[in-house]
Amino acid sequence: MRLKPEQIGAALQKGLAPVYFISGDEPLQLGEVADAVRAAARKAGYDSREVLVADAGFSWHELAESAGTLSIFDDKKIIDLRLPLGTPGADGSKALIAYCERLSAGMACMPQAGRELARRTEDTLLLITAAKMAGASLKSRWFQALDKAGCVIQVWPLEGQDLIRWLQQRMQQRGLQAETEGLKILASRIEGNLLAAAQEIEKLYVLYGEGRLNNQQVFDAVADSSRFDVFKLMDSVLAARVGRILKILSGLQAEGVAAPVVLWALTREARVLIRIKQALAQGQNRAAVFKNNQIWDKRQQLVSDALSRLSDSDLNSILTLSAKADRQIKGQQQGEPWETLLAVCLMFAVKG
Repeated sequence: MRLKPEQIGAALQKGLAPVYFISGDEPLQLGEVADAVRAAARKAGYDSREVLVADAGFSWHELAESAGTLSIFDDKKIIDLRLPLGTPGADGSKALIAYCERLSAGMACMPQAGRELARRTEDTLLLITAAKMAGASLKSRWFQALDKAGCVIQVWPLEGQDLIRWLQQRMQQRGLQAETEGLKILASRIEGNLLAAAQEIEKLYVLYGEGRLNNQQVFDAVADSSRFDVFKLMDSVLAARVGRILKILSGLQAEGVAAPVVLWALTREARVLIRIKQALAQGQNRAAVFKNNQIWDKRQQLVSDALSRLSDSDLNSILTLSAKADRQIKGQQQGEPWETLLAVCLMFAVKG
């Protein structure tokens, strides 16, 4: 079943599905939808949780093993499966299809061992979060199996009136109101980065408290935002300017910019480069590909240089290391996330 992010709350109130698949490259929406599923599952008695990250070297046998193993108290469990590259690969496809087939199969004709595994699968909620999928994946057997077995939620970057409505609703949650022009000012500053938007709204709340904001208050609060330095960082990684990367990244950390905002920008840049490489490899016109990916004149040379320098393998390695930074930010893996973010930046600057 397909759901939009804004529909997940109502759907969870009606009951839990056995499988949730959430994908996209907009991290705030993706994270909040996943958090809503986890909260509803905990409320329903899913007290145990196991995190699996399907990165390089992951064995897909772990999924079946996790589904077939409950604690000594025989409680319900959430399997929190992460797909940092967006797709499970050949082995993962087979594992996900098999998992969904166990959900749909009746237990009457199963041998005892099979009935036990199916029963334990019923006591398990599978939550999959993934990077943005390629269009071809929507027709794959593994995706269709997940769609049939549970709920699929795809999150997209917000633009235009959708972004304005989101900002308005987010501000209302903090007891804030702004005029239409003020919302447009905020939208122009954050350029679709909802993590940055949430930070700006929190800053408005701290500065002014609950109430109605005039356009000047919104402008004054966001005009000095260090968010623009994040985009300067992106230009520096594309240009492979190591000295400037070190300077800007340390400045962002010192100014208290949230690590997820930097991570969002880096992963978005990597995925854009991957999409452009794939399109060019298919023989598409370079100017059209740049236009479709919103690479305008002033950035085209930077992107071209990065495309020449970085291989497909380099870009996939960047996404894998970015997934590590994400786990460190969330406290799921030891290590300093800012050091990993620096390593990600330097991977962009490596000359192939």
